[in-house]
Amino acid sequence: MYNAQLPTDGSTAPMGTSIGSGVFDQRTDRHRNERIRCLLKSFGLRTSLIRLKVIDALLSAAEQERTLGVRGLHSQLLDLDIPLSFLSVREVLKRLCNEGVVTLNADKSYSLTPQAFAALRGE
Repeated sequence: MYNAQLPTDGSTAPMGTSIGSGVFDQRTDRHRNERIRCLLKSFGLRTSLIRLKVIDALLSAAEQERTLGVRGLHSQLLDLDIPLSFLSVREVLKRLCNEGVVTLNADKSYSLTPQAFAALRGE
């Protein structure tokens, strides 16, 4: 259907708005995901959606100087409408621990290793 308010050049964004004007800036999300992809590649791991989301959640927690357990991480992902099973999250965390991306703390919480955190921060 024709809408006179939409541009006719094939784009769907109304004139005068920017893509990043919403709650989330898509360019920042893409840049963050690119850094996570590079991190996974440097550790010899393939990129998957669940790994991206788990590492992103751990990075956010680290930036806020807190740690997350499996249950906390799982519920945080569910709150973001990312339907992953508890077991999937646990298995991804185990694999990331085995590869040295994530560390299991004494209190059963998980955090990024200092090397992974520095790589993601661009240090």
